[in-house]
Amino acid sequence: MSEQKNNLAFVFPGQGSQSIGMMADLAESFSSVKQTFEQASDVLSFDLWQLIQQGPVEDLNQTHNTQPAMLAAGVAMWRVWCEQSTVVPAWMAGHSLGEYSALVCAQALSFEDGIALVAARGRLMQQAVPVGIGAMAAIIGLKDQQVIDVCAEHAEHEVVSAVNFNAPGQVVIAGHVAAVERAMLAAKEAGAKRALPLPVSVPSHCALMESAAEKLYEKLQAVKIGEPQMRLIHNADVMSHSSATEIREALKEQLFKPVRWVDSVSHMHEQEVTRFVECGPGKVLMGLNRRIAKAADHHTMYDAVTLEKVLEQVNG
Repeated sequence: MSEQKNNLAFVFPGQGSQSIGMMADLAESFSSVKQTFEQASDVLSFDLWQLIQQGPVEDLNQTHNTQPAMLAAGVAMWRVWCEQSTVVPAWMAGHSLGEYSALVCAQALSFEDGIALVAARGRLMQQAVPVGIGAMAAIIGLKDQQVIDVCAEHAEHEVVSAVNFNAPGQVVIAGHVAAVERAMLAAKEAGAKRALPLPVSVPSHCALMESAAEKLYEKLQAVKIGEPQMRLIHNADVMSHSSATEIREALKEQLFKPVRWVDSVSHMHEQEVTRFVECGPGKVLMGLNRRIAKAADHHTMYDAVTLEKVLEQVNG
């Protein structure tokens, strides 16, 4: 019997946290890790475990491979957690792609359907904007509205907008290459500490993704979606949804609307969440969350050592 803790939230990372060799340490101790990747490989018709262990990294970083790899990693970590603890969170969320991991772990979406969806999502995103047309950049040290204004002032009939509100003073912009470059320069002139181009091939969460979102929505219509077993906060509207229609709409909008991560974490914290656990490779979200909900406890869980630490904290 699971014990659901109202003060506990699990959050799942998205693209950018992948690396060659991830999950290897955990797979040595828990057979469910490789079993999860075998399930994913059956859906994809190639060996996903071999890709994340042996590379090449260029192939792992292709968005249609990164997305199922990160989903499988997050779900594998969750399955290990459930083997080791009866405690489960009352709240879940995921950053961008991580929202699909959250939906699978909250039992709203089957793992196999999730893998197929995110692989298709990656292909549709790349098809919508060919390599070299779009770009993304992180703007450090400006207020949200300053970044929004800079993008509006320097779009010049192209697309550039604020797309990831990741933490106070950290906003990601996306759009056409030239427009992003203009906005980066203007952000520095406005006082940004840094304006960093991101190594991505797709300008996620901006208007250039609307065509991909429409095609993804068609695929979502064919997939069974149930009611999440935890309160799951969606990126686009910072709301929990229980109906399949609402969840499909939220996933469609997520592709071309901003990731409101600050609002999502703040909302959970306001609902008395005092412990956030990043479930899956890396510790990007833990760093962001610490800046958003400063009074809460923050952990990350991606290997045997970090798993043990979280078990001690949460079960203690």
